[in-house]
Amino acid sequence: MATTTHANPRHSITRADAVSLWLFMAAGAAIAVWVTWTAVARIIAVLPNRDVAVLAPFAGTPAEAPIGPDGAPVTVELEQAVLTVPELPIASVWAVVIQQVVLVVAVVAVVTALIWLSRNVARGVVFCRTNTVLVATAGTVALLGYFAVPFFGNMASNGAFAVLSEHTFNNVIMTVDPFALVLGAFVVALLGTVFAIGERLQRDTEGLI
Repeated sequence: MATTTHANPRHSITRADAVSLWLFMAAGAAIAVWVTWTAVARIIAVLPNRDVAVLAPFAGTPAEAPIGPDGAPVTVELEQAVLTVPELPIASVWAVVIQQVVLVVAVVAVVTALIWLSRNVARGVVFCRTNTVLVATAGTVALLGYFAVPFFGNMASNGAFAVLSEHTFNNVIMTVDPFALVLGAFVVALLGTVFAIGERLQRDTEGLI
């Protein structure tokens, strides 16, 4: 009489692969801590709302830079610059705070999902429902963060422009690269599909003779 056995969902990995995954997890944790630290420092620096430095995008705005012979001024086109504003509008201050909070939440969420995924893979579990959800979660949160962080940054820089120019300089620019956003969405969808197919194949092989 034929007997059925269940396929083991675990796959052996080499010691070198396991070490690489654990180093990757350690690096991810360090990045999350560093981003959190810098975000908290940024919020603390902005909340007093005095001499606030804001990174602002420009659309090829001409400016003078002392890069000629003996420091002679040369006309250049600005792509971005740091503006120091005596006092930002309250909405712009909160935009900076929200930007930093969103950045921390996005980075910590992505790092947590990837560390969890790496831990599963290091233990030999590659294709499973949990890993598929982790891949989809990390990708989706990364895309949302990629859009939201510069969005709130633009709100802050627009407030800085309004203060310095007394509302006479219009420089509303969205700094999110749509090509990179679409490419990122494609990669996330592809990875999610790969893991979903792998999970289904893993499930279908269970019970084979």
